[in-house]
Amino acid sequence: MLDHISIAVSDLRRSIMFYDAALAPLGFVRVWSTEDAAGYGYPDQDENFAIKQRVSDEPLGWSARSHIAFHAASRDAAIAFHAKALENSGIDEGPPGLCPEYGDGYFAAFVRDPDGYRLEAVVHE
Repeated sequence: MLDHISIAVSDLRRSIMFYDAALAPLGFVRVWSTEDAAGYGYPDQDENFAIKQRVSDEPLGWSARSHIAFHAASRDAAIAFHAKALENSGIDEGPPGLCPEYGDGYFAAFVRDPDGYRLEAVVHE
């Protein structure tokens, strides 16, 4: 349904380091960057997800109930996403594992990025 999504970040350099590492196990790479933004997607394609430097003190505008779920090709990819995120200033929001409350074969890992955005890597088995 969605074509792409962008979020504001408070420190672009820190966020680029985080997303470069956390998204790599899922097969996503940084496909472009400028001095105030970076886009991520599959190699040799346009971005599906972008981060943009917040302007001055504008609010980040995120709710505690909001999150972004990235597709993982396998359990191993979701596990690696979680590990890489934690190694790069991410905060654990739920270790990799089955989440039967979301459906049969729903395997996911949850983290918060350095700005507090809640992220998920999910496999639908």
